[in-house]
Formats: sequence, structure tokens, C-alpha cells
Amino acid sequence: MSSRLENKVAIVTGAASGFGEGMARRFAEEGAKVVVADLNAMGAERVASEIGGSAIAVGTDVTVRAEIDELVYAAMQAFGRVDIMVNNAGFTHRSGSLIDVDEETFDLIADVNMKAVYFSTLAVVPIMERQGGGSIITTASTSGIRPQAGLTWYNASKGWAITATKSMALELAPKKIRVNCLCPVSGDTPMLARFMGGDTPEIRAEIRAAIPLGRLSTPLDVANAALWLASDEAAFITGVALEVDGGFDI
Repeated sequence: MSSRLENKVAIVTGAASGFGEGMARRFAEEGAKVVVADLNAMGAERVASEIGGSAIAVGTDVTVRAEIDELVYAAMQAFGRVDIMVNNAGFTHRSGSLIDVDEETFDLIADVNMKAVYFSTLAVVPIMERQGGGSIITTASTSGIRPQAGLTWYNASKGWAITATKSMALELAPKKIRVNCLCPVSGDTPMLARFMGGDTPEIRAEIRAAIPLGRLSTPLDVANAALWLASDEAAFITGVALEVDGGFDI
């Protein structure tokens, strides 16, 4: 066990499964105190209990500002600081015609993938500024760089996340707050079926065929990329949309 995040406190949203769970576990392995946040409170409790004493779980609806504020307050009460904020919670409509996406689904995509980043930024930036710096990481997507047919409104939300990351990085650099995002290709996570309109061996084979390195992304791939961005090894890295895609966007 190494300690690249020793003495650092990280909040990870959407951490009860998939990429978020991978990040929470990997950060803890590297010495971080981790706040495991998810709408699925039982799932968050499971992940935190398996990590052990260096983690707490907080049931959080990231679309509600008061719940984001409570999440950050819980982190401060438990660990006294916030060094890393990972906006990983995400939502997508099922792959299909853009005109078939109802307004309620569109609003949820906007609230989870976009507005939640705004809420968390309002909550953590004053804390990070007082501490002398910090790291904000958002899980965007290759869909924000290379849009996929059938996912128009999701693609747009992830393009927004990339642009917001770059603009935030410019504005927050004088405060020593680095802002980056991750752009994973389709991964072996519970959201795969919604992205692709199903999850069958044939669909997975089609995805693998489009990725030069020949496989889907994994939670560990994304967690290792996030770990580097969160660590002091990336102290001179800000405003980056890091492709974790096996060459898909080439």
C-alpha cells in the first residue's frame, strides 16, 4: 500500500457502484479519507463499511443543493477538511431518438450531470480556498468529445461538463484549486445497458471492436486516472479532459 493521498479527504458522488465505487476504494488504498456519497444509501453504506474506518457513507441526492451542503458538512464534521471533490454521479436516457426523450428525463440529466457540479462547486470552493488549494474532478465521457447517435441530450450534458471544467480551471487557478475531468469510454458498469439500448454479448463485441485496445473500460481504469489527477503528481495539471478510452477518440 502506498500513500499518494495521505492526509487528504475526498468526497466521491455516485460511489455505491461502478466508476465511483472504484474511485472510493482506490483513493482509500492510497491513504485518503473518503466520503462515499450516493442516492443509494444502502449501497454507499456497503462500500464504506468494506473500506473500513477511513470512510463514511452519506445518502445524497446530488440534484438538491441542501443535500450537497449536508454532504460537505458531514465530510467536515468527520474529517475536518475537503481536499478532493469528485462529481461522479451521472444519469442518461436510454439510447434512442432524441425526440422520444421526455422532459422529466431531460431535466434529470441536466440536474445530475450539470447542476450538481454547480452545487458542489459552491459548497467546496470556499473550503478549498481557506485550505490553500484542492482538486475538483468531474466524470464526463467520450460522448462529450465524440457524440454517439441516440444519446444526444446525454452527449450535450457531458460536453457541458468538459467546457465547465476548463472554465472553472481558469477561474480557480489563482486559488490553487485544480479542476479536471475524466472522459471514459463505455465501461463494464450498471449504466451500460442504458447507454447501448441493451447489454448482450453482441453489443459488447461491437463496443470492443470500436476500441483500439480491444476492451471496455473498467472502474479500476477510471479510478487510477482519477487518483493521478487528485494526487500531487498532477500538481501542474488543470483544465484537462483526460480520455480513458483505450484509443477510442483517436
